Amino acid sequence: MTELVAPRVSVPAVLARARDHLLARQDPAGWWRGLLETNVTMDAEDLLLREIVGIRQPDDTAATATWIRSRQRPDGTWSTFHDGPPDLSASVEAYLALRLAGDPPDASHLTRAASQIRAAGGLPGTRLTTRCWLAMLGLWNWDALPAPPPELILLPRWAPFSVYRWASWTRQTVVPLAVIAAHRPIHRLPFDLRELGVGRPHPVRHKLTLAGRHPTRPLRRLALRRCESWILDRQEADGSWGGTRPATCYSILALPGGHPARERALNGLDRFTVRSAEGRWVEACQSPVRDTTLAVIALTDAGVPGDHPAVVAAANWILAEEVRRTGDWARRRPHGRAGGWSFQFDNDLFPDTDDTAHAVLALLRARTTGNARRVDAAVRRGCEWLIAMQSTDGGWGAFDADNTSRLPRTLPFADAGAVTDPPSADVTAHVVEALCHGGAGGTTAVRRGVDWLLRAQEEDGSWFGRWGVNHVYGTGAVLPALAAARAHVDGDRGDRITDAVDGGVAWLTACQQPDGGWGEDPRSYRDRSWVGRGPATASQTAWGLLALLAGTAPPGTASPGTALPGTALPGTALPHTAPLGAAPSGIAPGGTALPRTAPGGTGPAEAMGRAAEWLAAHQRPGGGWDEPHHTGTAVPGHLYVNHHLHRVVFPICALARYAARRPGAA
Repeated sequence: MTELVAPRVSVPAVLARARDHLLARQDPAGWWRGLLETNVTMDAEDLLLREIVGIRQPDDTAATATWIRSRQRPDGTWSTFHDGPPDLSASVEAYLALRLAGDPPDASHLTRAASQIRAAGGLPGTRLTTRCWLAMLGLWNWDALPAPPPELILLPRWAPFSVYRWASWTRQTVVPLAVIAAHRPIHRLPFDLRELGVGRPHPVRHKLTLAGRHPTRPLRRLALRRCESWILDRQEADGSWGGTRPATCYSILALPGGHPARERALNGLDRFTVRSAEGRWVEACQSPVRDTTLAVIALTDAGVPGDHPAVVAAANWILAEEVRRTGDWARRRPHGRAGGWSFQFDNDLFPDTDDTAHAVLALLRARTTGNARRVDAAVRRGCEWLIAMQSTDGGWGAFDADNTSRLPRTLPFADAGAVTDPPSADVTAHVVEALCHGGAGGTTAVRRGVDWLLRAQEEDGSWFGRWGVNHVYGTGAVLPALAAARAHVDGDRGDRITDAVDGGVAWLTACQQPDGGWGEDPRSYRDRSWVGRGPATASQTAWGLLALLAGTAPPGTASPGTALPGTALPGTALPHTAPLGAAPSGIAPGGTALPRTAPGGTGPAEAMGRAAEWLAAHQRPGGGWDEPHHTGTAVPGHLYVNHHLHRVVFPICALARYAARRPGAA
């Protein structure tokens, strides 16, 4: 058994403040929602959209400009994440928005920006979406734009360049962009950007793009009608597309002025707007389902009972958010039965496996005699849908199964990084953990998922994290999943789990910072020298602590909240499954504890004590934590997210499970 080291602060007092802080943030309807902060491209594109459609207001423009200026780096550029390096596309879009807001080009902050933009290559070096905005404003030549042709919509699902070869988030932008590029709209501004040294547009050489510029007229008309129908079929009840800002912007611009669907979308734009003392900014999307499920897990970890009014209200809200409608995912899994959850308020066509896994775990925590029947049925449907969504290699992607084609990346308009949705370690781990606790631990799906995770381990012992930054996140997800799965496997697979957990624990203890925290910079997605390195943050420190707790816990240990009445689901096991018997989330398998020592001599016991101390020492008086850094990932290398609630829920989980491992600690 790994004996934990007592921190020099009172963990129960820290937990009590954090618990009360989280409870106070719940909406009366039962949900939680933390803000999702990305980068200034969202704010700039909001102004550009409003300019093009004729609804830009002076007050909103001034407030947005204030926000964009506040995010400018000292050298005059803008980044895509906090304290990140310059990003050319973000800098160009921010510069254009400030010019639109009335900032003169000879203002010092713009002359610095222009100098850096010219030095970085100017407009030709920007991403496709940036050049699309420039073309719509008469600042780039449509002929030089490698835009997707709308005829792609006519290809069958199995065709090499079908839109269904793209990730769900990519096709939601590619289809409307194809329509926009086919119509080539231009809304001219009263200024140009010649001070940026516009540069010479790159020629377009790809055969698919060239063919799209010289279409057969009847085929083009058919393709545009199909694209419009495709877009309209995917509009959500709140007027958005997929509950995401980028897809909504491009879909608005793809529809003709005055179209009812366009008007509904425009009326819902303000839902994404945040106003603060620093100005006005825009969320890329909103995360109430994820935040509510994580809040339930955190509160029950901290000892809040499943029949507490806050937990009951949250469970009812989660149950009502279940997606029972068939969406795009069924094109690859036509026999799957709907039963998942999405990330957003309104997103009935694109549920995702990651949030479904969190919903299953949260509902198990919130199961009471009053809601048992509804919870059991929802958990069963969720687990069945997760199993149906497994890819053929044993892993899970976020929105689609087997979305692994390499062909979309070869196209000239596929410059946004992650354009497909292959299985990832973090998503696969969350699904495996949910299935183990949801009564499906003995299924072939779990065994195949475990094998996938074992194959995906990096040579250094870590796992790559797709939707969080990065190896700290991936490893923080996988170790609890392997701990949960260990109770359901034996023989060689069990031994391999032990070895994998050993490597993960060693990696985490080795990259822990001297003050006890963990941090990783988003540059680790492109530069391996940043793996496990970066300013320590509350969420990443919590992920590290949760992983070590999972990898070193003695047999028979239970974490707070997981032994509440109704956690197990007798009589609801899926076909061919063993009864629910896995250890609770974040608790080690029923085997020998594995005390380990990092190369530097610091073992996991000391590492966990220092991590708990770091979290306690960095708590704000009000019960939360500061975290300006982006620790979430939307598109690796391009779009990162600061989940404002992550800095609360994950530290609560980590400290609560730490306290449960060391009862009576000060």
